[in-house]
Amino acid sequence: MNLEFLLLLLLAYAIGALPLGYWAARVRGVETLRAAPYNIGFENALRVLGEPTVMIGFVADFLKGALVVGLVAGWEGNAAGLMAGFAGFVGHLWPPAFLFPRLYAVRGRGNVFLLGVVGGLTVFAGMPFWVAALPVIVWAAVLGYWRFVSLATLSGLLMLTLIVVVSPVDALGRWAVLLLLSAATWRFKENLGRIIDRTEPRVGEVHHVAGERNDQVVTAFFIHALTIEDFFISGRLTWLEPIYKLGWISTPQLIALGKLVRPFKIGELRGIYTSDGKEIICYLLSTPVLPQMFKDDPEFCKTRAIQAARLAHELGANTFGLGAFWGTVGKKGLEVQAAVPEIHVTNGGAYTAGSIRAAVPEIIKHFAARGENPKNLTAAVLGANGVVAFGMARMVAPEIGKVILIGRDLERLEKSAATLRKAHPETRFVSSVTPHDCIEADLIFSATSDPLPVIFAADVKPGAWIYDEGRPADADPDVLSVPGVRLIPGGVVQPPGGMYDANGWAKGKLKFGRGNVPACLAETLIIAANQCWDRVSLGETTRIENINYFVREAERLGFTVLESIDAPAVPLETMRSSDGIVH
Repeated sequence: MNLEFLLLLLLAYAIGALPLGYWAARVRGVETLRAAPYNIGFENALRVLGEPTVMIGFVADFLKGALVVGLVAGWEGNAAGLMAGFAGFVGHLWPPAFLFPRLYAVRGRGNVFLLGVVGGLTVFAGMPFWVAALPVIVWAAVLGYWRFVSLATLSGLLMLTLIVVVSPVDALGRWAVLLLLSAATWRFKENLGRIIDRTEPRVGEVHHVAGERNDQVVTAFFIHALTIEDFFISGRLTWLEPIYKLGWISTPQLIALGKLVRPFKIGELRGIYTSDGKEIICYLLSTPVLPQMFKDDPEFCKTRAIQAARLAHELGANTFGLGAFWGTVGKKGLEVQAAVPEIHVTNGGAYTAGSIRAAVPEIIKHFAARGENPKNLTAAVLGANGVVAFGMARMVAPEIGKVILIGRDLERLEKSAATLRKAHPETRFVSSVTPHDCIEADLIFSATSDPLPVIFAADVKPGAWIYDEGRPADADPDVLSVPGVRLIPGGVVQPPGGMYDANGWAKGKLKFGRGNVPACLAETLIIAANQCWDRVSLGETTRIENINYFVREAERLGFTVLESIDAPAVPLETMRSSDGIVH
Protein backbone atom coordinates (compact mmCIF):
# COMPACT_ATOMS: atom_id res chain seq x y z
CA MET A 1 0.00 0.00 0.00
CA ASN A 2 1.84 3.12 -1.23
CA LEU A 3 1.30 6.84 -0.56
CA GLU A 4 -0.71 7.32 -3.75
CA PHE A 5 -3.18 4.63 -2.69
CA LEU A 6 -3.52 6.15 0.79
CA LEU A 7 -4.27 9.54 -0.75
CA LEU A 8 -6.92 7.93 -2.95
CA LEU A 9 -8.49 6.34 0.13
CA LEU A 10 -8.55 9.75 1.79
CA LEU A 11 -10.24 11.12 -1.33
CA ALA A 12 -12.74 8.24 -1.18
CA TYR A 13 -13.57 9.25 2.41
CA ALA A 14 -14.04 12.88 1.32
CA ILE A 15 -16.35 11.88 -1.54
CA GLY A 16 -18.35 9.62 0.76
CA ALA A 17 -18.71 12.50 3.22
CA LEU A 18 -20.32 14.83 0.69
CA PRO A 19 -23.96 15.30 1.86
CA LEU A 20 -25.42 15.39 -1.64
CA GLY A 21 -28.92 14.35 -0.61
CA TYR A 22 -28.92 16.87 2.21
CA TRP A 23 -27.87 19.64 -0.16
CA ALA A 24 -30.53 18.63 -2.66
CA ALA A 25 -33.21 18.87 0.04
CA ARG A 26 -31.90 22.23 1.21
CA VAL A 27 -31.99 23.58 -2.36
CA ARG A 28 -35.63 22.48 -2.56
CA GLY A 29 -36.32 24.20 0.77
CA VAL A 30 -37.14 20.99 2.69
CA GLU A 31 -36.19 20.55 6.36
CA THR A 32 -34.29 17.26 6.23
CA LEU A 33 -34.24 16.80 9.99
CA ARG A 34 -37.92 15.90 9.83
CA ALA A 35 -37.06 12.97 7.57
CA ALA A 36 -33.75 11.83 9.00
CA PRO A 37 -33.18 8.27 7.74
CA TYR A 38 -31.22 7.67 10.97
CA ASN A 39 -34.59 7.60 12.68
CA ILE A 40 -37.44 6.98 10.29
CA GLY A 41 -36.30 5.25 7.12
CA PHE A 42 -36.55 5.62 3.36
CA GLU A 43 -40.36 5.37 3.14
CA ASN A 44 -40.89 8.24 5.57
CA ALA A 45 -38.26 10.26 3.74
CA LEU A 46 -40.41 9.80 0.64
CA ARG A 47 -43.49 10.94 2.54
CA VAL A 48 -41.88 14.03 4.04
CA LEU A 49 -39.38 15.11 1.40
CA GLY A 50 -41.23 14.03 -1.73
CA GLU A 51 -40.20 11.76 -4.58
CA PRO A 52 -38.05 14.23 -6.60
CA THR A 53 -35.81 15.09 -3.64
CA VAL A 54 -35.45 11.49 -2.52
CA MET A 55 -34.70 10.22 -6.03
CA ILE A 56 -32.01 12.88 -6.49
CA GLY A 57 -30.45 11.74 -3.22
CA PHE A 58 -30.78 8.08 -4.28
CA VAL A 59 -28.93 8.60 -7.55
CA ALA A 60 -26.29 10.80 -5.92
CA ASP A 61 -25.51 8.27 -3.18
CA PHE A 62 -25.36 5.38 -5.67
CA LEU A 63 -22.92 7.29 -7.86
CA LYS A 64 -20.81 8.19 -4.82
CA GLY A 65 -20.46 4.51 -3.96
CA ALA A 66 -19.52 3.53 -7.50
CA LEU A 67 -17.12 6.46 -7.84
CA VAL A 68 -15.03 5.64 -4.76
CA VAL A 69 -14.45 2.14 -6.17
CA GLY A 70 -13.61 3.57 -9.58
CA LEU A 71 -10.91 5.74 -8.00
CA VAL A 72 -8.78 2.68 -7.37
CA ALA A 73 -9.59 0.89 -10.60
CA GLY A 74 -5.88 1.03 -11.51
CA TRP A 75 -5.07 -1.50 -8.78
CA GLU A 76 -5.68 -5.13 -9.64
CA GLY A 77 -8.36 -7.20 -7.91
CA ASN A 78 -11.29 -6.53 -5.65
CA ALA A 79 -9.25 -5.83 -2.52
CA ALA A 80 -8.47 -2.22 -3.39
CA GLY A 81 -12.09 -1.60 -4.37
CA LEU A 82 -13.33 -3.02 -1.07
CA MET A 83 -10.91 -0.83 0.88
CA ALA A 84 -12.06 2.24 -1.05
CA GLY A 85 -15.66 1.26 -0.42
CA PHE A 86 -14.90 1.06 3.31
CA ALA A 87 -13.27 4.50 3.30
CA GLY A 88 -16.21 6.04 1.44
CA PHE A 89 -18.74 4.30 3.70
CA VAL A 90 -17.05 5.74 6.80
CA GLY A 91 -17.17 9.19 5.22
CA HIS A 92 -20.85 8.74 4.35
CA LEU A 93 -21.77 7.73 7.91
CA TRP A 94 -19.41 10.05 9.80
CA PRO A 95 -18.72 13.21 7.78
CA PRO A 96 -16.29 15.71 9.36
CA ALA A 97 -18.17 17.55 12.11
CA PHE A 98 -16.20 20.76 11.56
CA LEU A 99 -17.40 20.89 7.97
CA PHE A 100 -20.97 19.69 8.43
CA PRO A 101 -21.99 20.45 12.04
CA ARG A 102 -25.73 20.03 11.37
CA LEU A 103 -25.40 16.50 10.02
CA TYR A 104 -25.36 14.77 13.41
CA ALA A 105 -29.09 14.23 12.99
CA VAL A 106 -29.38 13.48 9.29
CA ARG A 107 -26.87 10.71 8.67
CA GLY A 108 -28.32 7.96 6.54
CA ARG A 109 -27.99 4.23 6.91
CA GLY A 110 -25.87 4.03 3.76
CA ASN A 111 -27.88 1.37 1.95
CA VAL A 112 -27.85 3.14 -1.41
CA PHE A 113 -24.18 4.03 -1.02
CA LEU A 114 -23.35 0.36 -0.38
CA LEU A 115 -25.40 -0.62 -3.41
CA GLY A 116 -23.24 1.77 -5.43
CA VAL A 117 -20.09 0.18 -3.96
CA VAL A 118 -21.30 -3.28 -5.01
CA GLY A 119 -22.10 -1.96 -8.47
CA GLY A 120 -18.67 -0.33 -8.70
CA LEU A 121 -16.95 -3.56 -7.66
CA THR A 122 -18.73 -5.35 -10.50
CA VAL A 123 -18.05 -2.69 -13.15
CA PHE A 124 -14.59 -1.42 -12.17
CA ALA A 125 -12.98 -4.16 -10.07
CA GLY A 126 -14.08 -7.31 -11.89
CA MET A 127 -16.18 -8.83 -9.12
CA PRO A 128 -18.35 -11.67 -10.55
CA PHE A 129 -22.01 -10.67 -10.87
CA TRP A 130 -23.24 -13.51 -8.64
CA VAL A 131 -20.94 -12.36 -5.83
CA ALA A 132 -22.44 -8.87 -6.04
CA ALA A 133 -25.99 -10.16 -6.43
CA LEU A 134 -26.02 -12.61 -3.49
CA PRO A 135 -25.65 -9.97 -0.71
CA VAL A 136 -28.37 -7.89 -2.37
CA ILE A 137 -30.67 -10.94 -2.48
CA VAL A 138 -30.01 -11.61 1.23
CA TRP A 139 -30.68 -7.93 2.00
CA ALA A 140 -34.00 -8.06 0.14
CA ALA A 141 -35.05 -11.34 1.78
CA VAL A 142 -34.35 -10.14 5.33
CA LEU A 143 -36.03 -6.81 4.64
CA GLY A 144 -39.08 -8.52 3.17
CA TYR A 145 -39.47 -10.92 6.11
CA TRP A 146 -38.59 -8.78 9.15
CA ARG A 147 -38.95 -5.29 7.58
CA PHE A 148 -36.02 -3.81 9.51
CA VAL A 149 -33.71 -1.91 7.17
CA SER A 150 -30.69 -1.95 9.49
CA LEU A 151 -30.96 -5.70 10.08
CA ALA A 152 -31.22 -6.25 6.33
CA THR A 153 -28.14 -4.13 5.67
CA LEU A 154 -26.05 -6.01 8.21
CA SER A 155 -27.27 -9.34 6.85
CA GLY A 156 -26.25 -8.39 3.33
CA LEU A 157 -22.83 -7.19 4.51
CA LEU A 158 -22.38 -10.39 6.52
CA MET A 159 -23.02 -12.45 3.37
CA LEU A 160 -20.50 -10.32 1.44
CA THR A 161 -17.98 -10.81 4.25
CA LEU A 162 -18.41 -14.59 4.22
CA ILE A 163 -17.97 -14.71 0.44
CA VAL A 164 -14.79 -12.60 0.53
CA VAL A 165 -13.27 -14.47 3.48
CA VAL A 166 -13.58 -17.86 1.75
CA SER A 167 -12.58 -16.54 -1.70
CA PRO A 168 -9.02 -16.20 -3.02
CA VAL A 169 -8.74 -12.50 -2.09
CA ASP A 170 -5.56 -11.18 -0.49
CA ALA A 171 -5.38 -10.03 3.13
CA LEU A 172 -6.19 -6.41 2.23
CA GLY A 173 -9.58 -7.46 0.84
CA ARG A 174 -10.42 -9.55 3.89
CA TRP A 175 -9.48 -6.69 6.22
CA ALA A 176 -11.51 -4.26 4.11
CA VAL A 177 -14.72 -6.27 4.24
CA LEU A 178 -14.33 -6.99 7.96
CA LEU A 179 -13.81 -3.28 8.61
CA LEU A 180 -16.86 -2.50 6.47
CA LEU A 181 -19.02 -4.90 8.48
CA SER A 182 -17.62 -3.56 11.77
CA ALA A 183 -18.33 0.06 10.78
CA ALA A 184 -21.91 -0.79 9.82
CA THR A 185 -22.48 -2.77 13.04
CA TRP A 186 -21.20 0.15 15.13
CA ARG A 187 -23.35 2.58 13.16
CA PHE A 188 -26.45 0.43 13.62
CA LYS A 189 -25.91 -0.50 17.26
CA GLU A 190 -28.73 1.81 18.37
CA ASN A 191 -31.02 0.48 15.63
CA LEU A 192 -30.28 -3.06 16.83
CA GLY A 193 -31.01 -1.98 20.40
CA ARG A 194 -34.32 -0.53 19.29
CA ILE A 195 -35.16 -3.76 17.48
CA ILE A 196 -34.59 -5.64 20.76
CA ASP A 197 -36.67 -3.04 22.62
CA ARG A 198 -39.38 -3.21 19.93
CA THR A 199 -39.18 0.52 19.22
CA GLU A 200 -37.48 0.47 15.80
CA PRO A 201 -39.88 1.43 12.98
CA ARG A 202 -40.40 -1.24 10.33
CA VAL A 203 -40.73 -0.54 6.65
CA GLY A 204 -44.29 0.65 6.10
CA GLU A 205 -44.72 2.07 9.59
CA VAL A 206 -45.13 5.83 9.91
CA HIS A 207 -42.88 7.64 12.37
CA HIS A 208 -44.67 10.73 13.65
CA VAL A 209 -42.93 14.07 13.96
CA ALA A 210 -44.16 17.37 15.35
CA GLY A 211 -45.75 19.81 12.94
CA GLU A 212 -46.97 17.36 10.30
CA ARG A 213 -50.63 17.44 11.36
CA ASN A 214 -52.68 20.10 13.09
CA ASP A 215 -54.56 17.52 15.15
CA GLN A 216 -51.44 15.73 16.40
CA VAL A 217 -48.46 16.74 18.54
CA VAL A 218 -45.29 14.82 19.36
CA THR A 219 -43.35 15.14 22.59
CA ALA A 220 -40.70 13.18 24.53
CA PHE A 221 -40.08 12.44 28.18
CA PHE A 222 -36.88 11.30 29.90
CA ILE A 223 -37.05 8.70 32.68
CA HIS A 224 -34.48 6.78 34.69
CA ALA A 225 -34.27 3.66 36.83
CA LEU A 226 -35.73 4.11 40.32
CA THR A 227 -34.37 0.83 41.66
CA ILE A 228 -31.73 -1.69 40.69
CA GLU A 229 -34.48 -3.87 39.18
CA ASP A 230 -35.37 -1.05 36.81
CA PHE A 231 -31.84 -1.20 35.42
CA PHE A 232 -32.83 -4.29 33.42
CA ILE A 233 -36.22 -3.18 32.05
CA SER A 234 -34.84 -2.41 28.61
CA GLY A 235 -34.66 -5.46 26.38
CA ARG A 236 -31.09 -4.63 25.43
CA LEU A 237 -30.01 -4.89 29.09
CA THR A 238 -32.05 -7.88 30.32
CA TRP A 239 -29.10 -10.22 29.65
CA LEU A 240 -27.29 -8.55 32.56
CA GLU A 241 -29.93 -9.47 35.13
CA PRO A 242 -29.05 -13.17 35.61
CA ILE A 243 -25.35 -12.26 35.69
CA TYR A 244 -26.02 -9.70 38.42
CA LYS A 245 -28.24 -12.03 40.45
CA LEU A 246 -25.58 -14.76 40.30
CA GLY A 247 -23.13 -12.29 41.84
CA TRP A 248 -20.79 -12.30 38.86
CA ILE A 249 -21.03 -8.52 38.61
CA SER A 250 -21.27 -6.13 41.55
CA THR A 251 -23.59 -3.15 41.90
CA PRO A 252 -20.75 -0.60 41.39
CA GLN A 253 -19.66 -2.49 38.26
CA LEU A 254 -23.24 -2.51 37.00
CA ILE A 255 -23.52 1.24 37.57
CA ALA A 256 -20.22 1.81 35.77
CA LEU A 257 -21.47 -0.29 32.86
CA GLY A 258 -24.68 1.73 32.74
CA LYS A 259 -22.69 4.92 32.36
CA LEU A 260 -21.52 3.66 28.96
CA VAL A 261 -25.07 3.55 27.57
CA ARG A 262 -26.29 6.71 25.86
CA PRO A 263 -29.97 7.76 26.02
CA PHE A 264 -32.29 5.69 23.85
CA LYS A 265 -35.97 5.39 22.99
CA ILE A 266 -37.58 2.81 25.24
CA GLY A 267 -41.29 3.27 24.62
CA GLU A 268 -44.04 5.22 22.89
CA LEU A 269 -47.20 6.38 24.66
CA ARG A 270 -50.24 6.52 22.38
CA GLY A 271 -54.00 6.84 22.75
CA ILE A 272 -53.89 10.26 24.47
CA TYR A 273 -56.64 12.48 23.04
CA THR A 274 -57.51 15.86 24.54
CA SER A 275 -61.07 17.14 24.85
CA ASP A 276 -60.53 19.38 21.83
CA GLY A 277 -59.66 16.38 19.64
CA LYS A 278 -55.87 16.63 19.57
CA GLU A 279 -53.76 13.46 19.68
CA ILE A 280 -50.59 13.52 21.80
CA ILE A 281 -47.81 11.05 21.03
CA CYS A 282 -45.06 10.79 23.63
CA TYR A 283 -41.72 9.06 23.08
CA LEU A 284 -40.24 7.67 26.30
CA LEU A 285 -36.46 8.00 26.49
CA SER A 286 -34.23 6.42 29.11
CA THR A 287 -30.72 5.43 30.10
CA PRO A 288 -29.64 3.16 33.00
CA VAL A 289 -28.92 5.87 35.58
CA LEU A 290 -29.82 5.18 39.22
CA PRO A 291 -30.95 7.90 41.67
CA GLN A 292 -27.71 8.02 43.66
CA MET A 293 -25.78 8.92 40.48
CA PHE A 294 -27.49 12.31 40.33
CA LYS A 295 -25.87 13.16 43.63
CA ASP A 296 -22.53 11.46 42.96
CA ASP A 297 -21.92 12.74 39.42
CA PRO A 298 -24.24 15.64 38.48
CA GLU A 299 -22.10 16.73 35.52
CA PHE A 300 -22.35 13.30 33.93
CA CYS A 301 -26.11 13.30 34.43
CA LYS A 302 -26.37 16.77 32.88
CA THR A 303 -24.47 15.50 29.83
CA ARG A 304 -26.87 12.58 29.48
CA ALA A 305 -29.87 14.93 29.75
CA ILE A 306 -28.46 17.11 26.96
CA GLN A 307 -27.87 14.04 24.78
CA ALA A 308 -31.45 12.91 25.44
CA ALA A 309 -32.81 16.34 24.47
CA ARG A 310 -30.93 16.11 21.17
CA LEU A 311 -32.29 12.61 20.60
CA ALA A 312 -35.83 13.87 21.30
CA HIS A 313 -35.32 16.57 18.69
CA GLU A 314 -33.98 14.02 16.19
CA LEU A 315 -37.00 11.80 16.77
CA GLY A 316 -39.31 14.67 15.84
CA ALA A 317 -40.54 15.91 19.24
CA ASN A 318 -41.07 19.60 19.91
CA THR A 319 -41.21 19.33 23.72
CA PHE A 320 -38.90 17.46 26.08
CA GLY A 321 -39.78 16.68 29.70
CA LEU A 322 -37.26 15.88 32.42
CA GLY A 323 -38.72 13.20 34.69
CA ALA A 324 -37.89 12.47 38.35
CA PHE A 325 -34.26 13.38 39.14
CA TRP A 326 -33.58 14.49 35.57
CA GLY A 327 -35.52 17.59 36.57
CA THR A 328 -32.76 18.53 39.02
CA VAL A 329 -29.82 18.49 36.58
CA GLY A 330 -28.28 21.50 34.86
CA LYS A 331 -29.82 24.08 37.19
CA LYS A 332 -33.15 22.29 36.93
CA GLY A 333 -33.16 22.19 33.15
CA LEU A 334 -31.82 25.67 32.36
CA GLU A 335 -28.48 24.38 31.07
CA VAL A 336 -30.17 21.59 29.11
CA GLN A 337 -32.38 24.13 27.36
CA ALA A 338 -29.38 26.37 26.63
CA ALA A 339 -27.48 23.44 25.09
CA VAL A 340 -30.38 22.31 22.88
CA PRO A 341 -32.38 25.42 21.94
CA GLU A 342 -34.11 23.57 19.07
CA ILE A 343 -36.53 21.87 21.50
CA HIS A 344 -38.58 23.19 24.43
CA VAL A 345 -37.45 21.71 27.77
CA THR A 346 -39.46 21.55 31.01
CA ASN A 347 -38.82 20.02 34.43
CA GLY A 348 -42.56 19.69 35.14
CA GLY A 349 -42.46 21.62 38.41
CA ALA A 350 -45.46 23.88 37.79
CA TYR A 351 -48.12 21.22 37.25
CA THR A 352 -46.52 19.00 39.88
CA ALA A 353 -47.12 21.83 42.33
CA GLY A 354 -50.56 22.47 40.89
CA SER A 355 -51.63 18.84 41.14
CA ILE A 356 -51.17 19.02 44.89
CA ARG A 357 -54.18 21.30 45.12
CA ALA A 358 -56.44 18.32 44.56
CA ALA A 359 -55.06 16.53 47.60
CA VAL A 360 -54.44 19.22 50.24
CA PRO A 361 -58.08 20.37 50.67
CA GLU A 362 -59.30 16.79 50.78
CA ILE A 363 -56.80 15.81 53.45
CA ILE A 364 -57.68 18.87 55.55
CA LYS A 365 -61.37 18.09 55.08
CA HIS A 366 -60.82 14.56 56.37
CA PHE A 367 -59.28 15.79 59.63
CA ALA A 368 -62.08 18.32 60.06
CA ALA A 369 -64.66 15.55 59.53
CA ARG A 370 -63.08 13.70 62.46
CA GLY A 371 -63.86 16.68 64.67
CA GLU A 372 -60.32 18.08 64.69
CA ASN A 373 -59.73 21.78 64.21
CA PRO A 374 -57.13 22.19 61.43
CA LYS A 375 -55.78 25.22 63.25
CA ASN A 376 -54.67 22.83 66.01
CA LEU A 377 -52.76 20.64 63.57
CA THR A 378 -49.05 20.70 62.72
CA ALA A 379 -47.75 20.07 59.22
CA ALA A 380 -44.15 19.28 58.23
CA VAL A 381 -42.90 20.03 54.71
CA LEU A 382 -39.71 18.23 53.67
CA GLY A 383 -37.65 19.60 50.81
CA ALA A 384 -38.98 23.10 51.48
CA ASN A 385 -35.92 24.62 49.76
CA GLY A 386 -37.32 23.25 46.50
CA VAL A 387 -40.02 24.69 44.26
CA VAL A 388 -42.55 21.88 44.65
CA ALA A 389 -42.30 21.49 48.42
CA PHE A 390 -42.43 25.26 48.97
CA GLY A 391 -45.59 25.26 46.87
CA MET A 392 -46.98 22.64 49.25
CA ALA A 393 -46.15 24.85 52.23
CA ARG A 394 -47.81 27.82 50.57
CA MET A 395 -51.00 25.82 49.94
CA VAL A 396 -51.30 24.31 53.40
CA ALA A 397 -50.33 27.47 55.31
CA PRO A 398 -53.80 29.11 55.38
CA GLU A 399 -55.39 25.98 56.85
CA ILE A 400 -52.91 24.74 59.47
CA GLY A 401 -51.89 26.20 62.83
CA LYS A 402 -48.17 25.34 62.58
CA VAL A 403 -45.92 24.54 59.61
CA ILE A 404 -42.39 23.13 59.96
CA LEU A 405 -40.24 23.86 56.93
CA ILE A 406 -37.49 21.22 56.62
CA GLY A 407 -34.60 21.43 54.16
CA ARG A 408 -30.81 21.57 53.87
CA ASP A 409 -30.25 25.35 53.67
CA LEU A 410 -31.38 26.99 56.91
CA GLU A 411 -30.77 30.52 55.66
CA ARG A 412 -32.98 30.00 52.62
CA LEU A 413 -35.60 28.31 54.78
CA GLU A 414 -35.73 31.36 57.04
CA LYS A 415 -36.27 33.61 54.04
CA SER A 416 -39.08 31.34 52.84
CA ALA A 417 -40.62 31.33 56.32
CA ALA A 418 -40.48 35.13 56.44
CA THR A 419 -42.31 35.30 53.10
CA LEU A 420 -45.02 32.95 54.36
CA ARG A 421 -45.39 34.81 57.68
CA LYS A 422 -46.22 38.01 55.81
CA ALA A 423 -48.90 36.25 53.77
CA HIS A 424 -50.29 34.18 56.69
CA PRO A 425 -49.62 35.94 60.01
CA GLU A 426 -52.06 33.66 61.83
CA THR A 427 -49.92 30.57 61.13
CA ARG A 428 -46.73 29.71 63.01
CA PHE A 429 -43.73 28.82 60.85
CA VAL A 430 -40.61 27.00 62.04
CA SER A 431 -37.43 26.25 60.04
CA SER A 432 -35.42 23.07 60.51
CA VAL A 433 -32.69 21.01 58.88
CA THR A 434 -33.62 17.90 60.87
CA PRO A 435 -36.09 15.44 59.26
CA HIS A 436 -36.76 13.94 62.71
CA ASP A 437 -38.78 17.07 63.50
CA CYS A 438 -41.54 15.39 61.48
CA ILE A 439 -42.34 13.56 64.72
CA GLU A 440 -44.41 16.59 65.75
CA ALA A 441 -46.50 16.63 62.59
CA ASP A 442 -50.02 15.36 62.05
CA LEU A 443 -49.49 15.89 58.32
CA ILE A 444 -46.23 15.36 56.45
CA PHE A 445 -45.74 16.66 52.91
CA SER A 446 -42.56 15.60 51.15
CA ALA A 447 -40.96 16.44 47.80
CA THR A 448 -37.20 16.15 48.06
CA SER A 449 -34.52 15.56 45.46
CA ASP A 450 -32.76 13.02 47.67
CA PRO A 451 -32.17 9.58 46.11
CA LEU A 452 -32.35 7.98 49.58
CA PRO A 453 -35.29 7.80 52.01
CA VAL A 454 -35.69 10.78 54.33
CA ILE A 455 -38.70 9.71 56.38
CA PHE A 456 -38.51 6.64 58.63
CA ALA A 457 -40.76 5.08 61.25
CA ALA A 458 -38.81 6.81 64.01
CA ASP A 459 -39.71 10.19 62.46
CA VAL A 460 -43.46 9.62 62.31
CA LYS A 461 -46.00 9.70 65.14
CA PRO A 462 -49.01 7.33 65.22
CA GLY A 463 -51.92 8.48 63.09
CA ALA A 464 -49.87 10.82 60.90
CA TRP A 465 -50.68 11.21 57.24
CA ILE A 466 -47.80 11.31 54.74
CA TYR A 467 -48.27 12.88 51.32
CA ASP A 468 -45.22 11.69 49.36
CA GLU A 469 -44.49 13.54 46.14
CA GLY A 470 -40.94 12.18 45.89
CA ARG A 471 -39.84 9.91 43.03
CA PRO A 472 -38.15 7.73 44.22
CA ALA A 473 -40.38 7.83 47.27
CA ASP A 474 -39.12 9.86 50.22
CA ALA A 475 -40.80 7.58 52.77
CA ASP A 476 -39.14 4.32 53.76
CA PRO A 477 -41.46 1.28 53.80
CA ASP A 478 -41.06 0.98 57.57
CA VAL A 479 -43.33 4.04 58.11
CA LEU A 480 -46.26 1.72 57.42
CA SER A 481 -45.42 -0.16 60.60
CA VAL A 482 -46.45 2.87 62.70
CA PRO A 483 -50.10 2.51 63.87
CA GLY A 484 -52.57 4.65 61.94
CA VAL A 485 -50.07 6.04 59.43
CA ARG A 486 -51.57 6.80 56.01
CA LEU A 487 -49.22 7.00 53.03
CA ILE A 488 -50.54 8.84 49.96
CA PRO A 489 -48.66 8.88 46.63
CA GLY A 490 -48.67 12.36 45.10
CA GLY A 491 -48.61 13.73 41.59
CA VAL A 492 -50.49 10.93 39.80
CA VAL A 493 -52.48 12.06 36.74
CA GLN A 494 -54.67 10.25 34.22
CA PRO A 495 -54.38 11.70 30.69
CA PRO A 496 -57.53 11.93 28.56
CA GLY A 497 -58.35 9.09 26.19
CA GLY A 498 -57.10 5.55 26.64
CA MET A 499 -53.34 5.81 27.00
CA TYR A 500 -51.33 2.74 26.11
CA ASP A 501 -47.74 1.93 25.25
CA ALA A 502 -47.36 1.21 21.55
CA ASN A 503 -44.65 -1.41 22.05
CA GLY A 504 -45.89 -2.88 25.31
CA TRP A 505 -42.86 -1.74 27.29
CA ALA A 506 -44.55 0.48 29.89
CA LYS A 507 -46.94 -2.16 31.25
CA GLY A 508 -46.21 -2.25 34.96
CA LYS A 509 -43.00 -0.27 34.59
CA LEU A 510 -44.04 3.38 35.01
CA LYS A 511 -45.32 2.42 38.50
CA PHE A 512 -48.17 4.90 38.56
CA GLY A 513 -50.96 2.47 37.71
CA ARG A 514 -52.38 1.49 34.36
CA GLY A 515 -53.07 4.52 32.17
CA ASN A 516 -51.56 6.99 34.66
CA VAL A 517 -48.53 9.27 34.48
CA PRO A 518 -46.64 11.55 36.90
CA ALA A 519 -47.64 15.21 36.94
CA CYS A 520 -44.31 16.28 35.42
CA LEU A 521 -45.06 14.12 32.38
CA ALA A 522 -48.59 15.51 32.24
CA GLU A 523 -47.13 19.05 32.14
CA THR A 524 -44.98 18.03 29.16
CA LEU A 525 -48.08 16.73 27.37
CA ILE A 526 -50.05 19.90 28.08
CA ILE A 527 -47.24 22.15 26.83
CA ALA A 528 -47.03 20.12 23.62
CA ALA A 529 -50.81 20.18 23.12
CA ASN A 530 -51.17 23.93 23.70
CA GLN A 531 -47.76 24.90 22.28
CA CYS A 532 -47.42 27.24 25.26
CA TRP A 533 -43.63 27.41 25.13
CA ASP A 534 -43.53 30.36 27.53
CA ARG A 535 -45.02 28.16 30.27
CA VAL A 536 -42.14 25.68 30.56
CA SER A 537 -40.79 25.07 34.07
CA LEU A 538 -37.07 25.77 34.33
CA GLY A 539 -34.78 26.83 37.16
CA GLU A 540 -35.37 27.27 40.86
CA THR A 541 -38.58 29.31 40.75
CA THR A 542 -42.05 28.60 39.42
CA ARG A 543 -44.53 31.37 38.74
CA ILE A 544 -47.90 31.10 40.49
CA GLU A 545 -49.57 32.11 37.24
CA ASN A 546 -48.03 29.05 35.55
CA ILE A 547 -49.27 26.77 38.33
CA ASN A 548 -52.75 28.20 37.89
CA TYR A 549 -52.46 27.86 34.12
CA PHE A 550 -51.67 24.14 34.20
CA VAL A 551 -54.40 23.40 36.73
CA ARG A 552 -56.91 25.21 34.53
CA GLU A 553 -55.71 23.80 31.21
CA ALA A 554 -55.38 20.26 32.54
CA GLU A 555 -59.03 20.32 33.52
CA ARG A 556 -60.05 21.82 30.18
CA LEU A 557 -58.10 19.24 28.18
CA GLY A 558 -59.41 16.32 30.22
CA PHE A 559 -56.50 15.45 32.53
CA THR A 560 -57.60 14.05 35.88
CA VAL A 561 -55.59 14.26 39.11
CA LEU A 562 -55.96 10.92 40.89
CA GLU A 563 -54.44 11.80 44.24
CA SER A 564 -56.98 11.48 47.03
CA ILE A 565 -57.26 10.05 50.51
CA ASP A 566 -58.55 6.86 48.89
CA ALA A 567 -55.47 6.47 46.68
CA PRO A 568 -53.51 3.26 47.23
CA ALA A 569 -50.37 3.35 49.31
CA VAL A 570 -47.10 3.77 47.44
CA PRO A 571 -46.16 0.33 46.05
CA LEU A 572 -43.21 -1.18 47.89
CA GLU A 573 -41.37 -1.70 44.64
CA THR A 574 -41.07 2.07 44.24
CA MET A 575 -39.57 2.41 47.73
CA ARG A 576 -35.95 1.83 48.63
CA SER A 577 -33.95 0.31 51.42
CA SER A 578 -31.51 2.45 53.39
CA ASP A 579 -28.82 2.17 50.71
CA GLY A 580 -31.16 3.52 48.05
CA ILE A 581 -31.42 0.23 46.19
CA VAL A 582 -34.10 -2.46 46.29
CA HIS A 583 -32.46 -5.89 46.28
